[in-house]
Amino acid sequence: MPNSEEEKNASSAIEDNAAGAEKPADAQAETGAAPQAEAELAASETEVGAAADEEETEADPLDDLNAKLEEAMAQLEGYRDQALRAEAEMQNVRRRAERDVANAHKFGLEKFLGNLVPVVDSLEKAIEAAEQAGKADDPIVEGVQLCLKLLLDLLEKENVKVLDPVGEPFDPQFHEAMSMIENPDVEPNSVVLVVQKGYVLNERLVRPAMVMVAKGESPSIDEKA
Repeated sequence: MPNSEEEKNASSAIEDNAAGAEKPADAQAETGAAPQAEAELAASETEVGAAADEEETEADPLDDLNAKLEEAMAQLEGYRDQALRAEAEMQNVRRRAERDVANAHKFGLEKFLGNLVPVVDSLEKAIEAAEQAGKADDPIVEGVQLCLKLLLDLLEKENVKVLDPVGEPFDPQFHEAMSMIENPDVEPNSVVLVVQKGYVLNERLVRPAMVMVAKGESPSIDEKA
């Protein structure tokens, strides 16, 4: 019996030693597996990051092309706007030039006409004085009348209009009032007398007519009121 108990105790000790030996081995195996798993995880993450970088690298050229295209379109729009502005400016310059040329044709005689009308005034005054002196039949007076008629016909051909507004309403655009006189026989604010005739060239006033204007009657005051 003692021998069998000793054998049992020895067998238990051997089993305990074997179990103790297996535990460190398992621990070492587990300790060695953890770094390997971490390394594999890191490698997997590196591969995923590299794949993402490759995708970004592949997408970058397209983004650059889009950016360059937008920049080119913006420049094109700017050039188009500049071209439209230049064309509009050229049209304005052309219209101004055409208008200036037309005005030069229409009103080129304006200065000359301003210097000529005093001559017409002098001829008219000479004829008027001769008629008042009873010399209207004088050949010289007739010659002056013929010269005046030729001159007025020439002015009419050049679109020159004579302003002689006797009896017409006063128009401040073409008439210049010298004074106002009372005349119950005519309408108030109408031209009674023309002191100096006016002239218009193609509807542009060269010289206003100097006139006297009828004054309106003053309202009577009722003394009994």
